[in-house]
Amino acid sequence: MTNSLKLLTKSNLLKKYLAILIAVLALFAVIVQYQLMINNRVAGITETTIRFFSFFTILTNSLTAVYFVRLSYKILCSKQIINVNFTMLTAITVYITIVGLVYQILLRHIWSPVGLQKIVDELLHTINPTLVICFWFFSRTGMLLDYRKIPMWLLYPSIYLFYILTRGYFSNFYPYPFIDVSKIGFTQVMINSLGMMLLFIIVSIIFIWLNNNISSSTNKNISR
Repeated sequence: MTNSLKLLTKSNLLKKYLAILIAVLALFAVIVQYQLMINNRVAGITETTIRFFSFFTILTNSLTAVYFVRLSYKILCSKQIINVNFTMLTAITVYITIVGLVYQILLRHIWSPVGLQKIVDELLHTINPTLVICFWFFSRTGMLLDYRKIPMWLLYPSIYLFYILTRGYFSNFYPYPFIDVSKIGFTQVMINSLGMMLLFIIVSIIFIWLNNNISSSTNKNISR
């Protein structure tokens, strides 16, 4: 019992520090990336700001920052680990995982940032996603996730896609080459978009399956 209590205490401490670290890094990355984009803008500040928040990477890292800043505030105020809404955490983990996967597979090779931009780039696309996945893993409580939540999780990327295509039609600005209607055509963009939605579904299924499989195995061991 004592050993179990020690492990639980260490796990709670790890989650506390990890939550605070994610909050700091995500907030830092978004703020610095905005400053870098403003410094190198090719349009007015208002248009540049709109374009900045037109990137799924920025929106998702901002969402991650808000979530973990709020969680960190509760942790610091209560001096103990806060029970997270695991369904919401899983959705955020799916989104930030997609950010990392798409960048590593489709976008990393198209540019080579240097200096501070490279640091921020790695935070946004590699380090933050990895840390959030780690936090998700350590935050599992044995609760089973429902596959029927996936359609709700798809609302965020669906609304994002609708916004990007609608605004792109009027502004001719598309944040990613695989949804640039002006260069690859509407039909190809729709095919790419369906592929992205399929990726969201697959990643969601993987996280739900992992959680439910591990939780079921753990519960069986405890009941023995």
